[in-house]
Amino acid sequence: MSAPLSLRQARRIALAAQSLHRERPTGLVSARAVGRTFDRLQLLQIDSVNVLTRAHYLPLFSRLGNYDVEILHRFAGKAPRRMVEYWAHEASYIRPDHFNDLRVWQKRKWVGASAMDPDTRDDLSARIMQALASSRPLSARAVAERIGHAEIRSTTQWGWNWNAAKRVLEDLFERGDISAAGRNAQFERLYALTGKVMPKGVDPSLRPEKHDAMVRLIDAAATAHGIGTLKCFADYFRIPLQPAAAALRQLLAEGRVEEVSVEGWQGPHYLHTEALRPRAARGRALLGPFDSLVFERRRLERLFHFHYRIEIYTPAAQRRYGYYVLPFLLRESLCARVDLKADRSAGLLLVKGAFSEADAPADTAVELAAELELMSRWLGLEGVRVEDRGDLAGPLKNLLAGHRRSSLVRPAGTKAEVDTSLP
Repeated sequence: MSAPLSLRQARRIALAAQSLHRERPTGLVSARAVGRTFDRLQLLQIDSVNVLTRAHYLPLFSRLGNYDVEILHRFAGKAPRRMVEYWAHEASYIRPDHFNDLRVWQKRKWVGASAMDPDTRDDLSARIMQALASSRPLSARAVAERIGHAEIRSTTQWGWNWNAAKRVLEDLFERGDISAAGRNAQFERLYALTGKVMPKGVDPSLRPEKHDAMVRLIDAAATAHGIGTLKCFADYFRIPLQPAAAALRQLLAEGRVEEVSVEGWQGPHYLHTEALRPRAARGRALLGPFDSLVFERRRLERLFHFHYRIEIYTPAAQRRYGYYVLPFLLRESLCARVDLKADRSAGLLLVKGAFSEADAPADTAVELAAELELMSRWLGLEGVRVEDRGDLAGPLKNLLAGHRRSSLVRPAGTKAEVDTSLP
């Protein structure tokens, strides 16, 4: 075991692994930069909540600033795809080279058609596969129309009122037989046969040996975390703990990871041997609730002494901080949290609550105000409005009052000034 690491060293290693340890690049954000950042993170979790913006857009903003989300759309929706949808931490955009490895370890039967009558399921599966073999990518609604499937839709289970065709589509997606070729304006998956979606070099007919697949996934997770526990690494892709432990033992034997001790931490922790060890962290970022740095809440508390829970499903009167709360990273600390909403009709980024941590640096309000202004520009909004909730509300309101737009930062979606060259 190597010399013990201080907590601050562990923090900087974790931030560097997630590309959050340095100031954002200046100038226009290229497709090359987006691709490199995504490759480093390995995945982007997808979530349908759109109170601020789609969850998978936020991690790239946190690391790159004012980038064009059309780059992400192109990476996921046009050949040769740099990212594809599949089950990972949850529903996620993943690197295509992880698809076959994840496929052999997925057990998300609850999302599909496992409880259906087998004959009905098999009949619908065959008809859907035949329809997709001879068509452009289709939404679930379009698939049902093409195969002539109609049924009365249940309204008894909000959020899961899928008809049989949709359940079979999700079953085929979980099995990896079909994939998402993109999303439409309603954020619905456009289904296609997996062979039509995967880029060259990824053969979906291959089934890797399960242990070898697990070794590659744990290696990727350890790279993305930099430092963590076995459970941290397994949680990154939501893969089973016991086979993950066997994979970690192999990586230890091969020298890809090493066991380390960290000041104040109990139990075994592991450091990827390629992890960066910066002497300082200078980053600044608002982190989405589904950002990969905050996936594992106990790890977050251990690293930053920051207790974080999503309160979306908490009754409004019982919420402590708000509905859609983003932690604020400043250099080496998570020093504040803000409840944000994009009021698109008014053209404003609403700060519904802003709260500092007990050990927040003296310049927290100044840096957070700058970050909120940058986010509003990226979202194409006209300004920021701060409501009177939280100890940072007053300082933020004063700092943002009368602030004029700069012409140096383009609104999100502007294409003319964006370098979209592929790496």
